[in-house]
Amino acid sequence: MQVFPSATHHRVSVSRLTVERAGALICALILGGCASFSGINPQSTMSDGHSIDGRALESSAAMKAARIDAVWPTATWWQAYRDPQLDHLISEAIANSPTLKVAQARIRQATAMTDIAKSATLPKVGAEASVTRELFTSDGLYPPPLGGTYNTSNGAYIRASYDLDLWDKDRNTLEAALDTVHVGSAEARAAQLSLESTIVNAYLQLATQYVMRDLATAALEQQQAIASIAHRRLKAGIGTNLEVSQAETNLPSARSTIEKVDESIALLRNQLATLTGQGPSAGDAIKRPSLAVKIAATGQNTSLPISLPSNIPAELIGRRPDVIAQRWRVEALGKQIDVAKAAFYPNINLSAFIGFESIGLSQFINSVSAVRGAGPAISLPIFDGGRLRANLSSQTAQLDAAIEGYNGALLQALQSVADQCVKLKSLQLQREQSEQALGLAQKTFDLAQRGFKAGLTPYLDVIHAQITLLQEQQHVAQARAAYLAAWAQLMQALGGGLGDDLPTVASAAIAKPAP
Repeated sequence: MQVFPSATHHRVSVSRLTVERAGALICALILGGCASFSGINPQSTMSDGHSIDGRALESSAAMKAARIDAVWPTATWWQAYRDPQLDHLISEAIANSPTLKVAQARIRQATAMTDIAKSATLPKVGAEASVTRELFTSDGLYPPPLGGTYNTSNGAYIRASYDLDLWDKDRNTLEAALDTVHVGSAEARAAQLSLESTIVNAYLQLATQYVMRDLATAALEQQQAIASIAHRRLKAGIGTNLEVSQAETNLPSARSTIEKVDESIALLRNQLATLTGQGPSAGDAIKRPSLAVKIAATGQNTSLPISLPSNIPAELIGRRPDVIAQRWRVEALGKQIDVAKAAFYPNINLSAFIGFESIGLSQFINSVSAVRGAGPAISLPIFDGGRLRANLSSQTAQLDAAIEGYNGALLQALQSVADQCVKLKSLQLQREQSEQALGLAQKTFDLAQRGFKAGLTPYLDVIHAQITLLQEQQHVAQARAAYLAAWAQLMQALGGGLGDDLPTVASAAIAKPAP
């Protein structure tokens, strides 16, 4: 007996065939919707520091000339100057500086953006309700008696959705936001280090100006003594008006020098007050720095601790706040590239809702008005490949720029360290020469003074010898101050101890991907 398929069997077969075709069509759409990002890769490579030879600095003449025990700077490196007033000024600046407060505000802003990115990784639940009074058309979906009458359309729902994040788009966005927080933290430390260095430099200038004022005052007194001797010689008939005129010519210049020094002291006080976040009037309370004693005292040892590791570039990566900030910026942009690549793939969201719908309020909250539903939502980038590739190219270019910015920052940091080592070596030699010249000037003055007491040397020779002595004292004070300032710049170049506790990137480098 021949058995023919029934109509029911035929409908089932057609139904299965339709489902299979629909599934195949969906798969084709998914695969076709995945735009290609081939050929778009970073062109730059991030230096890990080991490829830069910094070992020669440790054995260089600059470090040999230092001949002191080496320690890396701590977060309170300026305390090596042993000036309580300087310590107080820097503490005030860290607490009150508008620049640091701006940096802290940026950290809070980046942290808030991190919370926003984190919310994207969590399920979302919301509620909504509406009541609308409307006139239902008589020629529409609703027949009489509703058609042509006024009534209310009511709805109340609880909706939930969750992004499956199959390609880690949301997770990478969150990690990029976290990296941005690290960037802000490192930049805040860099701003603090710059502020500390600026205060130390201004304070050293202030100390030097006080020494210069002492020397300028002594020089004026000596010029006045010379003029007095010239007047006495003229009255005694053994001098001339020319000698008096020559002696008095230098007096206005000497007084002008003191006035210029006083102006510099006042301006430096104003600068220090502003750097500490206070008004210029606060500068009046700044006293003479005790550092001036180190600058002016005869035979004072101004050596300060310096060190360089065996591989400076690799160490600077974890110690310089500005280099650390650039490194985190590269990491954040690397995550943004992963986000851009995830946009090439289909995105699937799960959503569900439950609630009530009704026309009229009498049956609104009732089981017969209950509605519910659930299902996936799929988005496919079918005709969006051009925009996605352009966005990925833009992100890749930004990453390349950040990598080169990082490499440049590392090279500049290394140059800064090397420059300060050369400076310290040169300044130490200059200081030694100046102190040697000061010793000779002191010897000349002592001989002139003994000769004058023995009646063998005129007093004018004593005065001239003392003026030369004062000039050499100025040179020594300037050389010592320059050495102390160069040490502060080296501490800044080494990171000032402010990068030691910052989080570091786990990856040592971002290599150039294969095409």
